Amino acid sequence: MRSITLVTLFCTTLFLCSPVFAQDAPRSELIVEKMSFKLVRGITNMVTAIAELPKQSYLTVRDRGAIGYVVGPIKGIGMTAYRAFIGAAETIFFLVPQPGYYDPMIDPDYVWKGWEEQRVAQPAQPQNTGTGATPGGAGQ
Repeated sequence: MRSITLVTLFCTTLFLCSPVFAQDAPRSELIVEKMSFKLVRGITNMVTAIAELPKQSYLTVRDRGAIGYVVGPIKGIGMTAYRAFIGAAETIFFLVPQPGYYDPMIDPDYVWKGWEEQRVAQPAQPQNTGTGATPGGAGQ
């Protein structure tokens, strides 16, 4: 009786655990492609890092107004150094699947991305009608 229970338990365990081992190994050409993209992204970020200076200046003036003429270049210098450092790190460590299986280490992954309309949210100004009635009249 004990051997039948052990055999049943073993077969049940084998039946339930077999899908765990059914995963395909990553194909080598896919790995090499992702490594190549990481190397090219790193070199590109090192070369184009200086473009962060005008980019950050423009974006800061656009989003913050006149103070952006002072803050923008400072932010641009910092982002230039950061993008160049990340580019160097991706170039040196392009063989290592970190972070997250060859994903970009910086967002946006290239300097020419991120110029879209992403403004800083301004708080909504309260409307003072003075009457206390809802806009558009009663019944709406």
